[in-house]
Amino acid sequence: MFEKLFTEGHGILRLAPTWVPRAFCIPGKRIKLHPDDYYVLGLERGGIDERWFASTTHADNGPDTPVDEGLSYIVSADGNERVLLRDMVESMRGNLIGETLWNTYHRWPMFSKFFDNKGPLPHHIHHRDEHAARVGESGKPEMYFFPSQCNNHGGTFPFTFFGISPGTTKEELRHCLENFTKGDNHLLDLSQAYKITLDTGWDVPPGVLHAPASLCTYEPQFTSDVYAMYQSVLYGGECVSEELLWKNCPPEEKGNFDYLMDVIDWEANVDPDFKKHRFMEPLTIRSDASHTEEWICYKCKNVSAKRLTVYPGQTVTVRDEAAYGMILIQGHGKMGVWEIETPTLIRYGELTNDEFFVSHGAACAGVTVTNTSATEPLVMLKHFAQNPELDRLWAMWEV
Repeated sequence: MFEKLFTEGHGILRLAPTWVPRAFCIPGKRIKLHPDDYYVLGLERGGIDERWFASTTHADNGPDTPVDEGLSYIVSADGNERVLLRDMVESMRGNLIGETLWNTYHRWPMFSKFFDNKGPLPHHIHHRDEHAARVGESGKPEMYFFPSQCNNHGGTFPFTFFGISPGTTKEELRHCLENFTKGDNHLLDLSQAYKITLDTGWDVPPGVLHAPASLCTYEPQFTSDVYAMYQSVLYGGECVSEELLWKNCPPEEKGNFDYLMDVIDWEANVDPDFKKHRFMEPLTIRSDASHTEEWICYKCKNVSAKRLTVYPGQTVTVRDEAAYGMILIQGHGKMGVWEIETPTLIRYGELTNDEFFVSHGAACAGVTVTNTSATEPLVMLKHFAQNPELDRLWAMWEV
């Protein structure tokens, strides 16, 4: 089965949409799911406000979570056969994701998503490796990019709080955590918000507090779903369960506020040059009459992303030095042997032709992309794990 699907796409694999609900979120309805289907999994499981890409990561949504929630499926051209991307990676190993990546992680170590919430999220944190390891997980660096194609409206609060205001003391923050169950713990009083600009991004290392804006966000990240919510009452009065304050906390540490404080990377949070160090504008790699290729997420060495724009009527062959997942966000055309198109509306359970996984060999050999529209650009986002091209970019910066 694996070899058949791999051969059918000449090393480029078609992926089915992977929808993920969150009980603590209200969908922003910008990810093209049919309006009748945002709560199709039941009110108790919450609305669907995430679509995951190239994922071998199980969504951590509590005891009622299906065993394959969050996992990407590879599907055949006729839609009759499907296997988990995770299983194909385990079977084909370096032949699929590259020998270096397989030998380093023994898995595909990243995924990306569209996070699409109507309102802002609580100020929360993703654990660093040393804390995540205590619950059998990996730390979670992630990055944000805000595609204009996915943001016809800004939701209720298009501003993101990052970090902690310089000059804040640890005692002040600990006091907020101790007051979590007493109403609004006023954690945002100790942070600062940034107005989000479309088609730009931010780097969010593990250990950094952040309260994401109410925009549809493209989020490349390491393969982990660890987090803890440190803010008790959201903008608009929605309350956060205390259970989420202690999420991914070892059982022996629950109730220990010193442990919650230790999860915080204090210096990274109070950095007076936070925007300078974490904000990302697109960096053009190459641009000509046929296409433009840009780095859009590049301040993390473990995961990264590019944007490829192919102009109307043009064909281009693009080579990359690493395997990647991709999501098409505008236009229609052809990629390798596949017809690709951006859907207008998707029913839950329907297949699409907007998401694919490109094997290491196919990426290195070069993928030919044709924009068959006479008027509209074709735009795709490509998400990588470790990428030698990015390593060279970092080396140049460090010199």
